[in-house]
Amino acid sequence: MFGAIPNEDKTSVSTRAQSLLEMGHHALLNPWIIDKDPREKRSGNIVLTRETPHMVMISTQVSELELEDFQGKVTQNVVLPNVSWQTYKALLADMGDHRAARLTYDQGILQIKMPSKLHEIINRLLARIVTTLTEELELNVIDLGSTTLDREDLDKGAEPDTCFYIQNANQLQGLDPEIPKDLPPDLVIEVDITSPSTHRIGVYLALGIPEVWCYTKKQGLKIYHLQTDASHRDYVESEFSLAFPKVSAQALNQFLQQRQTQNENTVIRAVRDWIQSN
Repeated sequence: MFGAIPNEDKTSVSTRAQSLLEMGHHALLNPWIIDKDPREKRSGNIVLTRETPHMVMISTQVSELELEDFQGKVTQNVVLPNVSWQTYKALLADMGDHRAARLTYDQGILQIKMPSKLHEIINRLLARIVTTLTEELELNVIDLGSTTLDREDLDKGAEPDTCFYIQNANQLQGLDPEIPKDLPPDLVIEVDITSPSTHRIGVYLALGIPEVWCYTKKQGLKIYHLQTDASHRDYVESEFSLAFPKVSAQALNQFLQQRQTQNENTVIRAVRDWIQSN
């Protein structure tokens, strides 16, 4: 396995996980420097990086940041290379469930994301819109929030901003259902204020998640559908949602825009009125 420690036992895995925790914490607290991402030498993309003994990288493009608004207001994104699956799982266990950080693991690359205030406001509003739509359309729904979605056989895992079972919600019974590994969520929400979701989208693709709503500050919300043929799998932008065929990206962006001047409950009432009249 890429980045694995030979014959690593529980003690060495735990030690490695603790080291990564400390390294990630150091990266999130120390001052920024500007450098070039070694993976982007040809294009010369400038990224924000942090100096650590193991070259922790913040893969956020400088052009995407409003630097005057920087302190404490942007999503921080740490990337750590050469991490084994065992260390990733130990790190999840050590960090526990009650935390703000969200982890993505993609074949040895570990990404730690610390969402900003704006990130969470948009994420939670979109989640409320989804649950409101299911109520009005009388659809079953299971909101799994940022539940860890991982597959050891694929060497991939991610914690989305929010994920839902909608079309397949009836297959999951009880308060704490057992979820088959081959039954991914029907819908994932990704909010990217300043941290690109490249690694996470790749994981969702491998897991076979059929629909992703992706919000960026520059482009607003876009809807992506999973498109699969005999030899290829990719996400394709779509005008309408799979889970809610009446709902378009344009309508969702209008609700997000409305939130600029109105409170959240007013926006949700507008969603109810809109779906009832369409």
